[in-house]
Amino acid sequence: MKKSIFLYVALLLGSSQVIAAEDTREMVKLPEMMQGHMLASMRNHLETINLILLQMSKGELDKAADTAEQRLGMSSLETHDAKHLAQFMPEGMQAAGTRMHHAASRFALRAQEGEALPAYTALQEVTAACVACHAGYRIR
Repeated sequence: MKKSIFLYVALLLGSSQVIAAEDTREMVKLPEMMQGHMLASMRNHLETINLILLQMSKGELDKAADTAEQRLGMSSLETHDAKHLAQFMPEGMQAAGTRMHHAASRFALRAQEGEALPAYTALQEVTAACVACHAGYRIR
């Protein structure tokens, strides 16, 4: 049993090194301060999506809609200082961010309708924009 666990862990560690060595995402060079700002903003986005999922699991679609619009949607752009950060991003990265913010606003509208399944479908559009950006770009 111990041998099996050791072999499994060794395979995992070895495969993660291969994946890291083959990272083909576009490197986006940012000033150090902006890099920290972007990472903090993305962590906030994840925390927000987690909160939205929690609110939806409790049937609080109105709260989820408000959270999404205020923290991720088009209403949140000034709070995130998105305009200042966008000047450092390649066009495709900017487009992915814009898609995410628009999708969050569409989710908020859908969640306000009070039906969970269409709201979850709309939330998937938000996370799809995140996945697309993270699949194409890196800052480290």
